[in-house]
Amino acid sequence: MERMKAPASTSGTAQAPQEPRWLTDEEQHVWRSFMEGVTLLDDHLDRQLQRDAGMPHVYYGLLVKLAEAPRRRLRMTELAMLAKITRSRLSHAIARLEKNGWVHREDCPDDKRGQFAVLTDEGYDVLRQTAPGHVEAVRQAVFDRLTPQQQKSLGEIMRIVAEGLQPAEAGADLPWLR
Repeated sequence: MERMKAPASTSGTAQAPQEPRWLTDEEQHVWRSFMEGVTLLDDHLDRQLQRDAGMPHVYYGLLVKLAEAPRRRLRMTELAMLAKITRSRLSHAIARLEKNGWVHREDCPDDKRGQFAVLTDEGYDVLRQTAPGHVEAVRQAVFDRLTPQQQKSLGEIMRIVAEGLQPAEAGADLPWLR
């Protein structure tokens, strides 16, 4: 695709707009490959979890976070941060998981506005039954296709990307703060 040209300035100011730093052909190839891979992987895992457990991938991730937490419970705000999702999306997901009997909410005793999400025994059993098929889907889709060095590189690259997208300064526009 031909690179787009910057529009002419119509503001009447003498300062010319700065030319965007367009991606090189190689960068464009890498970016598109990355996006295709992420999209297809997310779809693959979503379909596997819908088929095996009747839940989307994001719900499975929430159950995992709760299963790993002390007493299988987390404050809703902490769970949103760990899952990297908005509080609204989390609230909707927890409501659906509650309907299934896999999670319940508890009020926070030291903060009247706070709530905990708690993984139920039934939710833990569903997670335990679903995990083997999910880990096999992940292994086949990602790890079986990469050398150990590629796996290490992928982990390092994604850690750098994630850290760069989570600025430490106050007021950062992060999903769990919305």
